[in-house]
Amino acid sequence: MTVADLSAQLTAYEGRPAVLGGRGRDPVDAAMIRHWREAMGVPGPDPAGPGISPGVAEAPPAMLQVWIMSGLSGAVGRTAAYEELVALLDRAGCTAVVATDCEQEYLRPLRTGDEITFDAVIESVSPRKTTALGTGHFITTRTEIRANGELAGIHRFRVLRYAPAPTRAASPADRPRPVINRDNAGFWEGVAGHRLLIQRCTACGRQRFPWLPGCGECGSPLWEAVEVSGEGVVFSYVVMHHPPVPGFASPYAVGLIELAEGVRMISNLVGVEPGRIRIGMPVALEFVRAGDQELPVFRAYEEGL
Repeated sequence: MTVADLSAQLTAYEGRPAVLGGRGRDPVDAAMIRHWREAMGVPGPDPAGPGISPGVAEAPPAMLQVWIMSGLSGAVGRTAAYEELVALLDRAGCTAVVATDCEQEYLRPLRTGDEITFDAVIESVSPRKTTALGTGHFITTRTEIRANGELAGIHRFRVLRYAPAPTRAASPADRPRPVINRDNAGFWEGVAGHRLLIQRCTACGRQRFPWLPGCGECGSPLWEAVEVSGEGVVFSYVVMHHPPVPGFASPYAVGLIELAEGVRMISNLVGVEPGRIRIGMPVALEFVRAGDQELPVFRAYEEGL
């Protein structure tokens, strides 16, 4: 099959349903709102808005997708058209998938007790694209999410289905360079000198990371840099097996580290096999050289060693 023939077959699926009559697995509930806020570090709970009954809470708008996720049991309710589209890409060698971006429109707040229903459509399938990961096609689905039958939000989700590009042995020098700007330049200057710096608001005293131009607690733009010990524990983590990323040899671990000073930061976990990492495992800061860039990582320690 030629590239043009495949592209024509793929675009024929545009406008066809991906999910019909989908239902959220659970109503909007306070427990999930609390878990999401804790994971994202968002203060809460929200005060009830105008006209909201006592004891009823509003979910943060950015939680829109949470209520339609299938969970670990896998996706259910997909149409035959969507399954055919995926099978066509599989036969073309585009067996790998990675989410690339999403767009959301918020039309009505979601409140505890709301029953969620949704429908999705295959909005677009791109022509063949070549990326650093490999060659494939971007698929965009558009999902209309309803609360008790009323349109509450629109969720556009885009994935790349691709044939993985050949890989070579990973080298630390291949790692993507961090984006350094005027807001975080001080942090990277500290790293270059093997110092881990966070910010402390000089108005309210709140410590924060990542670096920001103003305090999220009181709004003050005044702050000072504070060096921290680099000791902490694993608050959460993921082990990356796929897709391959330049400069990283799979599998590798990425941890959300809770520092002794109370702030959290994301970096690589080293020193322990990824499968042996556990929540609460103690870590200590190290610096590694990647090309001409110093990077902070955290060495994890198994208890008793």
